[in-house]
Amino acid sequence: MIRLPDPKPEVLARRAEIVAALQRILPPGPMGDGVISEELRLKPYETDGLSAYRQPPLAVVLPETTEQVAAILRYCHQNGVRVIPRGAGTSLSGGALPLADAVVIGLMRMNRILEVDYDNRLAMVEAGVTNLGITNHVAADGFFYAPDPSSQLACMIGGNVNMNSGGAHCLKYGVTANNLLGLKLVTIEGEILEVGGRHLDAAGYDWLGLLTGSEGMLAVITEVTVRILHSPEGQRAMLAAFKSNEIAGEAVDAIIASGIIPVALEFMDRPAIHACEAFAHAGYPLDAESLLIIEVEGSVAEQDSLLAKLKGICERFDPISVKVAESAEQSLAIWKGRKGAFGAVGRISPDYLCMDGTIPTGQLPFVLRRIGEMSESYGLQVANIFHAGDGNLHPLIMFDANDPKSFHAAEAFGADILKLCVEVGGCLTGEHGVGVEKRDLMGVQFTAPELSLQRAIKGAFDPDWLLNPAKVFPLEDNPAFAARVLPHAA
Repeated sequence: MIRLPDPKPEVLARRAEIVAALQRILPPGPMGDGVISEELRLKPYETDGLSAYRQPPLAVVLPETTEQVAAILRYCHQNGVRVIPRGAGTSLSGGALPLADAVVIGLMRMNRILEVDYDNRLAMVEAGVTNLGITNHVAADGFFYAPDPSSQLACMIGGNVNMNSGGAHCLKYGVTANNLLGLKLVTIEGEILEVGGRHLDAAGYDWLGLLTGSEGMLAVITEVTVRILHSPEGQRAMLAAFKSNEIAGEAVDAIIASGIIPVALEFMDRPAIHACEAFAHAGYPLDAESLLIIEVEGSVAEQDSLLAKLKGICERFDPISVKVAESAEQSLAIWKGRKGAFGAVGRISPDYLCMDGTIPTGQLPFVLRRIGEMSESYGLQVANIFHAGDGNLHPLIMFDANDPKSFHAAEAFGADILKLCVEVGGCLTGEHGVGVEKRDLMGVQFTAPELSLQRAIKGAFDPDWLLNPAKVFPLEDNPAFAARVLPHAA
């Protein structure tokens, strides 16, 4: 079970005083209350996408400007109040899970697109703009923002930066880190800083690289400058169905080894295929054990050439079927099930854990076989739906949250999958972040000196560990940290 730090009694005792001070910083305005403290109204903020864990915060603040964020952080720093940054709350690793004595800073009201510069192919947006909102804003002018997490309709760009999110098209275009130019952020002391800018690279230390993927532990991001790209002439998808997960994994490895870089290369196994077909009626072959969705883009001639080569590679692995879309409508039909996959699995299981680990693509056949063996051992069904092209696995472990035995088995199963990822040369996370979900597995991937160095960086930005504490680092590994953040461990 994931444990959270004990609340600071002195902070809880001053709750009314803290709420009153925050209300002076954020008085009610045209968008409503700037501070939420009533028990019922705090309920939506007690969890995030890792909904198995819940903890109402002390209060929620909803700033509308960077200056208001700075004032809130300055107050919290001076008064020893913990702070949890939150965007849309779609984190699947518990990255926005509150603490009982913490103030949640919700950035959803900071949702303005500040500038679009087509000549320099960039957009400056506030942290609360949704991922898809950027593309929607520039699409009419022939541009798009490349990273596309499955939650892109809801997830916000600030959260994408904090978790270094990816998506189906990251195989060609890269993850969030590859599409950033600059950030505006606020430190725990309330100082407003800017890193990067409107250009491709910046002099000095790579602060942009350090902050991207830092999970809200170093600063609160309020504005983001992203790269926007010209939309391709067109794109088409193909669907290849195989007799086993291992064979599909071998096909993925062959595609990557060929030197062809599709825009997307997605994997689904039998449980996922059946769930998605029942949900979306996308025309998936129900006799397949696994399928690949492969997308290419470019001119019609380029699409034809790439799809012919990819079809030839897939046919070397004796596929059950290979279907190449002949139109945009057929491509949309192929993608229809994949885009609704997580919701589809939710129809066949009361609950599921969506894991996130990354492996070398050459290890896919072995890892998929081991996951199948683990599924039998734990007695829990798993649906594999993931970004196969870059080895970013998303096994969905099905369980019943009302059955503690089932829940604990799902946690243990997930931990074993992540340990396997590290064992074969991969890592604990690809795009969901560590949060609280993988916090206690960090020692599997990193040595004690490596974790100590990472903690030192955290301490340089946030000496009192007020920003998103109890995330990423195991609580018990460091006695000084445990004594400060986890009082009963002292």
